[in-house]
Amino acid sequence: MTASARDMATATPASRDRYVDLLRVGSLGTVVLGHWLTAAVGGDGIGNLLALVPGLQTLTWVLQVMPVFFFVGGFSHALSYRSLARRSDRPVYAAFLRARLRRLLRPTLVFVLVWAAAALAVQLAGLGGGGLGGAALRLVTQPLWFIGIYLAMVAFTPPLLRLHERWGWAAFAGLAASAAAVDVLRFAFGVPYAEFLNFALVWLAVHQLGFLRADGRIRRPAALAAAGLAGAVLLVAYGPYPLSMVGMPGEKVSNMAPPTLALLAHGLWLVGAVQLLARPAGAWLDRPRVWRGVVAANGVAMTAFLWHLTAMLGVYGAQLALGIALPAPASAAWWAQVPVRIVLAAALAGALVALFRRFEAPAAVTAPDPGSGPRAALGITLCLLGVLGLSMTGLGGLLEGHSATLIALPVTAPAAIGMALGGWLLVERSGPARRVRLRG
Repeated sequence: MTASARDMATATPASRDRYVDLLRVGSLGTVVLGHWLTAAVGGDGIGNLLALVPGLQTLTWVLQVMPVFFFVGGFSHALSYRSLARRSDRPVYAAFLRARLRRLLRPTLVFVLVWAAAALAVQLAGLGGGGLGGAALRLVTQPLWFIGIYLAMVAFTPPLLRLHERWGWAAFAGLAASAAAVDVLRFAFGVPYAEFLNFALVWLAVHQLGFLRADGRIRRPAALAAAGLAGAVLLVAYGPYPLSMVGMPGEKVSNMAPPTLALLAHGLWLVGAVQLLARPAGAWLDRPRVWRGVVAANGVAMTAFLWHLTAMLGVYGAQLALGIALPAPASAAWWAQVPVRIVLAAALAGALVALFRRFEAPAAVTAPDPGSGPRAALGITLCLLGVLGLSMTGLGGLLEGHSATLIALPVTAPAAIGMALGGWLLVERSGPARRVRLRG
């Protein structure tokens, strides 16, 4: 029987860092709201409000909060891995992967399979070529890039945690310096494909900051925020980096894909800023009603993230079905509809969460048999490649074999789905031996 949010909130140990839970929920919620605000659907298709109104791109310096989520991930992964290692005399890598993947991949794979079935039905009916439906099939899987990157962070937690325990801030500095070197190779010397290394280096550096927080080693957050903000400003002002901290359609250089040194500096600024708010937020989170709300939101945060674009597209689809004209994006009439669209999208997202939240429920964790680590490592590698591939291909063109390039190799949506499912099964079959509890 699943415990209620009230029961879990009441049972929260005094030692738990409640602020981390708030940051997890807040960062995902900000991403959801940002997508709802910036998706500019009009008669010409789906665009980006930030591209239509470039002056709004400065808002991304506050609203691009994915670094905060990855920072929180580093903190949680450090605590969870150490907790499991302390209570087991066996290798714990496979058990750690399985515990993390169950909470993350079950709702993700359900989302993918539901949408894949819908896409197949639409295309068999000959309706998937254009319009809002065709755009939805291309766009709805794009946020899955975040799941793929997060899976890589889970996979690399044990070796990077060992580096952190030996070198501390120097381990972070090594990753940051490597990311800077990649940008030099990319922009100064034009080395092809070098930039893709920063998908790992930039985000793993942010993840490493979570390890530092877990050990109480971020002692001067104001200095960290100031250094990050100054670095980002200088890089954008004098370097080859764009203003926006999210990708813009048609731009030659994106700070997001692949990530750049400017985005890493932005991450430093955000981490320092949220650390400055930790003490006042902690007092607020001690209020029972507030903490119950955070616990309840944490229990469905990933499900809400997965389905939020579906909800937004559903609102626009209903508007078209009812014959309500879509005004030109960024026009006065468009802005007037924004509050109504957000309320309706939130309501529809709530209904989808109610339907699919059961797949996000935490499961019991089992300790693996010896030797299951390599199988689990192969499984998580297939999972992250499959999820990243699907974020690039979308679900349009399932029957036509539409493909995208993933690490220099073409991948189709069916192949990506197959890799994700196969990887998940490998991790699940990594040899349960006995049950243990995993916190974090």
